[in-house]
Amino acid sequence: MNKFSSALRRSRKSVIWSVAVVALAALALTEPGTLRGAAYPFGTNQQSPLPYSIGLWGDLPYSAEQAAVIPKLIADMNSQDLVFTAHDGDLRQGSGSPDCADNSIYSRATVYFGSLRAPAIFTPGDNDWTDCDRKSLGANGRNSLQELDNERALFFGTPYTLGLSQFLLEVQATPLCKGFGGANANTGPNSDVTMTQTASYTNVPCIENRRWIVGKVVYATINIQGSCNNLCDDYPDPVEYAARNAADIAWMQGTFQVAKDQNCVAVMFITQADPGFDDTDATRAPTRNANTLVEDDAQKTTDGFHDFLVALRAQVIAFGKPVAYVHGDSHYFRVDKPLLDSTGKRVTNFTRVETFGDHQPTLGDVNWLKVNVDPSSREVFSYQPQIVNVDPVLVP
Repeated sequence: MNKFSSALRRSRKSVIWSVAVVALAALALTEPGTLRGAAYPFGTNQQSPLPYSIGLWGDLPYSAEQAAVIPKLIADMNSQDLVFTAHDGDLRQGSGSPDCADNSIYSRATVYFGSLRAPAIFTPGDNDWTDCDRKSLGANGRNSLQELDNERALFFGTPYTLGLSQFLLEVQATPLCKGFGGANANTGPNSDVTMTQTASYTNVPCIENRRWIVGKVVYATINIQGSCNNLCDDYPDPVEYAARNAADIAWMQGTFQVAKDQNCVAVMFITQADPGFDDTDATRAPTRNANTLVEDDAQKTTDGFHDFLVALRAQVIAFGKPVAYVHGDSHYFRVDKPLLDSTGKRVTNFTRVETFGDHQPTLGDVNWLKVNVDPSSREVFSYQPQIVNVDPVLVP
């Protein structure tokens, strides 16, 4: 970890914990913050029928114009009664400034999350780590796994949320993910972009994967990335992918088990990557056969999502209650039902929710999504786009 990250981490409230303790403590009672008049730590009061709202955003900011408007977005979220907010990854654009060598991205994001009145959740995006080893970045390129380690230390160093108020989260302890052990000599202008830049790995907990319950709904973040989930682009890393993918599938399956055990009425997953669900959107995501979930485009040999999607579909169908799958990545706001079963029938209890992201960088418009959650309603989730613009032509 660099000196900047170390100093920034020390500046945050210190909570001493071990992975083993966290796994147990997250299921125990804690001193929660007060959220909409009721306490909602993980695992307690999950039977409350009270309606509440949450805020979703991500893939921001991608430009100086957008960064200038983020304070307005945060003020807008702070003006509303939200139980928590969640950013679904990508704190920077994939190329340009600030790039992966610029630590201002972390200081900036720390200010963003620290300014949110409601507890703040974050899951990493591919621009934050997997894409940092792109050869086009030259001397400003970074080992992608080292960047993920930095984010784990900075944003996930405690089992609590970020934000001005915080509550305890359940943190994944097993199976283990991969951390950076040592580098090889595969760097520079003569490097082989088909080979990893990491020579050795450490086994680390996937502390970025979090879970919590509000009311009768269970939520979970899952570290799933664009750029083929670290299997394509420059310097793919199948070792890192295999460990994290196994952990992600286990965390997803465990979340459904928690929902069943706690008699929850719905599940929401928050991730980064748009995995593609069918053949309808080749401009924004991988295309795949909707029945088999096998990728069928030019990058089908490096499909980093198939195994997860097959496992997810089985769990969604078995659960039978509303499941919302939140992601960013392809920068196109939508709420739809793209998941089919193996026979081609619509899986109607599954809803894909793609948050607003970088779409009009020269306009400076920055938007977020308000989700109203009513545990006593049939669909549980309903959606209200919140438009925050600085261009007077676009203001209603």
